[in-house]
Amino acid sequence: MGAFIVIVEDEEDILELIEYNLDKEGFDIMGFTSTKNVAQLLEEEAVDLLIMDRNLPGVEGSEFVAQMRDKGMQTPVIYLTAKNKESDIEEGFERGGDDYITKPFNMKELVLRIKAVLKRTQKDKSEGKVIYRDITLDLGSRELFIEGKNIELTKLEFDLLHTLIANQNIVLDRDYLLEHVWGGDAIYQDRTVNVAINRLKEKIDADKTKEYIKTVRGVGYTLC
Repeated sequence: MGAFIVIVEDEEDILELIEYNLDKEGFDIMGFTSTKNVAQLLEEEAVDLLIMDRNLPGVEGSEFVAQMRDKGMQTPVIYLTAKNKESDIEEGFERGGDDYITKPFNMKELVLRIKAVLKRTQKDKSEGKVIYRDITLDLGSRELFIEGKNIELTKLEFDLLHTLIANQNIVLDRDYLLEHVWGGDAIYQDRTVNVAINRLKEKIDADKTKEYIKTVRGVGYTLC
């Protein structure tokens, strides 16, 4: 599977054109016509690149990116927009852009710019592996293998499991997990951790025979 690219473009014909061409290049694509639901996706999935229009319904594209940067988002961003004044371009880079392309645009140039940004920003794929029982976490590709079988996790679930394994002899309370997995955002509650733990358990131990994760009532969670 190629890099995972999210496109936010409110003109559906342009969105479909970009999706079609990037799909042909082997990228994994998800398109949106507004920023609605994009923040949640960026929180939960490992997105390799965000292609962002600026003239969008609701929040302006570069303002959305600036807000996400303030929350710690590191995903590279290419602005693809009709805002073409020199001051617009400067503003785009100041608001977290890694590249800036003005409309009308050349599709071949867009693809080349995407590849250039990905080459600069994609992490080293040889970061190593973490092993616990029959679980292997590949930190470079961010993949989970159980008994050699690949199990799909969201970004959040991967980070949660990695944190548990890295602290496998310690009971981690919900506040610790909220701080180190969710980033300590005040909007998250204990219930958030419970739901995420249960969802993770379903994925890694669907038939409930291995019991990797133990709930310590009134305290938190640890690995068995």
